[in-house]
Amino acid sequence: MPAAKPKAAAQICAVVGSDEAEVKRVAREYAGRMTPAGGGDFASDVIDGVAENADQAAARIHQTIEALLTFPFFGGEKLVWLKSASFLADTPAGRAAPVIEALEKLAEILSGGLPESTRFLLSAIDVDKRRSFYKGLAKLGKVEVFDKVDATKSGWEEEAAALAREQAGHHGLRISGEALELFTLSTGGDRRVMANEFEKLDLFLGAERRDVTAGDVRELVPLSRAGIVFELGNALAARNLSRSLAILEQLLFQGESPIGILLVAIIPTVRSLLIVKDLMTRHKLSRPQQPFFFGKTLERLPEAAIAHLPRKKDGTVNAYVLGLAAIHAHRYDMAELHAALGACLEANACLVTSSMEPEVVLSQLLIRTISRNV
Repeated sequence: MPAAKPKAAAQICAVVGSDEAEVKRVAREYAGRMTPAGGGDFASDVIDGVAENADQAAARIHQTIEALLTFPFFGGEKLVWLKSASFLADTPAGRAAPVIEALEKLAEILSGGLPESTRFLLSAIDVDKRRSFYKGLAKLGKVEVFDKVDATKSGWEEEAAALAREQAGHHGLRISGEALELFTLSTGGDRRVMANEFEKLDLFLGAERRDVTAGDVRELVPLSRAGIVFELGNALAARNLSRSLAILEQLLFQGESPIGILLVAIIPTVRSLLIVKDLMTRHKLSRPQQPFFFGKTLERLPEAAIAHLPRKKDGTVNAYVLGLAAIHAHRYDMAELHAALGACLEANACLVTSSMEPEVVLSQLLIRTISRNV
């Protein structure tokens, strides 16, 4: 028999994060579960937390406090929901003294213990997690966080891939390897897009097959720009010339900049392959089965061995990108990769200074890189 929930955790819940759609959806589900059955209009007290200024925000908080301190009509139970609060973000209104003072009062009320008949739900977008009020919520009840994946940050792929695996599990699907990588890049870490695409895959696969392949993703999931760029880098790393040339043609047809294709897809792939090939040769590292596993391998190396590796903004190694390269590094030798990097430099200069057709320049680069010594 499962252990009973602590009283505070059952009474106080918060749903927060930067993913507004998901926060609102989950908060509605919580409200449905926490609203006493059969209470009618008296069973819930919903306070609109959207405030245009500090005075409005402070007023909403005091309104919430008043609702928490007011006993339910007819001696029943009730839910107090501070809905879509906008004043917990790092904004001028959120930093205003009246708001901070009101939040301290609310925290005091919550920490002092609510009447058994009262339940409290908070939903908020873009919460400043450094605030003492937010930190105190986790100690008082249950807090669920739904943040958007920031695809502009280095290393976002790991977070997005973890989210994709979680979403796949909700549909009873299994996804890994190239299929997971391609799905992640195609959906850009957007929770709602992922859910929609997994619904399509679920219907397509039927009850008998639960493993999603890369072919399934290519057939059903529309490729984003990032997904197509990834496909080019992946085809280059895998030494698949025909696919590389086909993707290059598609990118150019879509109006992508030739120099952009070189700088965003081709050069980073060659550079990562070269870095990882050198690392794996020097330290006799095994090829990982999944890109995520390579991070654990790097953690076992001395700091001096990984000091030169590309980093994310937080200073940690971008292990996911290197893991992708590590899966294919065995397909090239060091001499080929050094030559490929030199060929990239020549192609860069040619695109900038010559009148040669960009498609010819990039096609020749892919042919030189992939076909050498095969």
